[in-house]
Amino acid sequence: MNKQKKVITFGKISAKLDSLTQTATTEKIASEEIGLITGFGTFGKVISKPSLTKNACEDEPTEADSETKNMESIMGFDGFGKKAKQFNVDEMVEKAAKTARESKASVEAAAQKLQPLSLENVNCTDTEAGSSDEEIIGPPVPKQISEQEKNNCRNNAINEKSAADNSSGDSDGSDDEELHSKIPASHEVSLLHGTKAVVAIATDPAGARLATGSVDYEVRFWDFAGMDATLQSFRTLQPCENHPIRALQYSTTGDVILVISGASQAKVLDRDGFEVAECVKGDQYIADMARTKGHVAALNSGCWHPRDRNEFLTCSQDSTCRLWDIEKPSHHKALMKCRAQNGLKTEPTACNYSRDGNLVACACVDGSIQMWDHRKMFVNTAMLLRNAHISGNDTSCLAFSHVGSLMATRSCDDTLKLWDLRAFKQPLHIAQDLFSRYSSTDCMFSPDDAMILTGISVKKGETNGRLIFYDTKTFALVDEFVVCDSHVIKAVWHPKLNQIFVGCGNGMVKVYYDNARSLRGAKLCVVKTRRKVKQVEVVAGQQILTPHALPMFRQEKPKSVRKQLERDRQDPVKSHRPDLPISSGQGGRVASSGGTLSSYVIRNLGLSKRVEDDQDPREAILRYAKEAAENPYWISPAYTKTQPEPIFHNSADEEEDDETQEPVSKKAKV
Repeated sequence: MNKQKKVITFGKISAKLDSLTQTATTEKIASEEIGLITGFGTFGKVISKPSLTKNACEDEPTEADSETKNMESIMGFDGFGKKAKQFNVDEMVEKAAKTARESKASVEAAAQKLQPLSLENVNCTDTEAGSSDEEIIGPPVPKQISEQEKNNCRNNAINEKSAADNSSGDSDGSDDEELHSKIPASHEVSLLHGTKAVVAIATDPAGARLATGSVDYEVRFWDFAGMDATLQSFRTLQPCENHPIRALQYSTTGDVILVISGASQAKVLDRDGFEVAECVKGDQYIADMARTKGHVAALNSGCWHPRDRNEFLTCSQDSTCRLWDIEKPSHHKALMKCRAQNGLKTEPTACNYSRDGNLVACACVDGSIQMWDHRKMFVNTAMLLRNAHISGNDTSCLAFSHVGSLMATRSCDDTLKLWDLRAFKQPLHIAQDLFSRYSSTDCMFSPDDAMILTGISVKKGETNGRLIFYDTKTFALVDEFVVCDSHVIKAVWHPKLNQIFVGCGNGMVKVYYDNARSLRGAKLCVVKTRRKVKQVEVVAGQQILTPHALPMFRQEKPKSVRKQLERDRQDPVKSHRPDLPISSGQGGRVASSGGTLSSYVIRNLGLSKRVEDDQDPREAILRYAKEAAENPYWISPAYTKTQPEPIFHNSADEEEDDETQEPVSKKAKV
């Protein structure tokens, strides 16, 4: 008895087990014979055996096709995706080798073209054999022309070589000319601060405002956008009373300005000159400066942190440098003590941060330069150099380069030195014979660190102060020009404006700029003309003289201004006279007495029966005695039964009694 084949169904998908078994057997045989590694459906990769020929591979795919057809019949669709891509490795290797050969040939051809010309054997024609692989197009070049070309090429090579030798000798001169062209000094403008030396100059980072400080205790604020050609400052103040200004600097955000004066307390002002914070003063009777909250002696210098907008640094004659927080000015943030080589105190004269804010540097009177690491405790110095300048002379400035590890120092020993922080034992360059009269004469790097500029004071017998520029690499003098007939103290080169601000000893502030390369700043106010105030023009009316005219038609004679003002004063409209007080409400106004009950009683009872000052009060009271007896209102009704009969003393009866009675003898004096 034949058993019925079981049929498996999945919805509309059905298959017979015998057909599936036959298909699987066929697939296994095909894989063993052909060496196929197959997956499910068309996912598997086909790898042919080496012994299999091309014809065999072309004949066998019928089994794969039958498998695909069976899958289509079972699943109801073609397949699960695209077939795996097959690569021909031999063809790819051959193609890569060909590309490499072609690139090598092109590189060799380019190298032959770039080889320097030889004076002995110059080959200028590309038509010779072996010079290039390109085919010659057109008729060949005649021999005469080719020889002329060879001679021209030889001459050109000789000229190029000589020009190269000459250019190597003149390279230094061209560099100096290039640096000289970077200095914005084609135009200048003078700002008048006062009559005394300007020892402090500060510009905000945006270049919109300028602040100048002088030894006359005043700080002036200048706004370039608001100034006109008259160049007047918009605010003048004395923030530290009778103390000379020694340093000014805007913060990194430009919203506040640090004021360092001869006092022991530094101040922070806003952009309009109003006080924001003031450092506390320390106790001068405490010997240990670490136990005081602030400085106890006059300040020498100060500056803002380049990264932290709330932190600033000050140095004082009490031999300390202190870090402050603008939010907590009642106590210093950190303290650094300056010590000389013998361990005693030494006075710091200048201080500054490095550009990244990791170093705090100060220069002292003993000629040393001391630096602390901002990231560590300020106990020991991170870098220390004794005898950097001559002892006993104030080092007026420490300036760090914008990029790199260079530092420039300016001292009153008439020197300017350039240092490398990586080799801090010896200076890289020294410029001497730079006279400095003020202890605030500074130096600074140009915005691209290519030059260093500083000012020179006027020596005895000289007439002009100068501003000089040195090359940072060679320390050669790039440029030097006369500023004024007084000392040159401060110099600030603003990077955004590309303008140089110079403070002079005669109270002038010079502004140098280039009309082509400078932006805004002094260029904004120079072109503005001052607007004149509109004046009221009074046109006198024409007067007609009519001596015999009637009074009603007679024209009044012009009187003096004083009489006219008196007449206008009497006119309530012209004089704007205030409203007169009213006795009763009218026109929506309430009288001065008001509308309350108390005001009503005072107005109707108190003021209506007012007693004059020159009247006898006794007579005023007796005037109402008869009325009070007839019509009692206040007190009499309450005492009608108990009140005795009043007896008043009469003045006439008193006179009669005086006449009848004998005079009483006076008591004798003992």
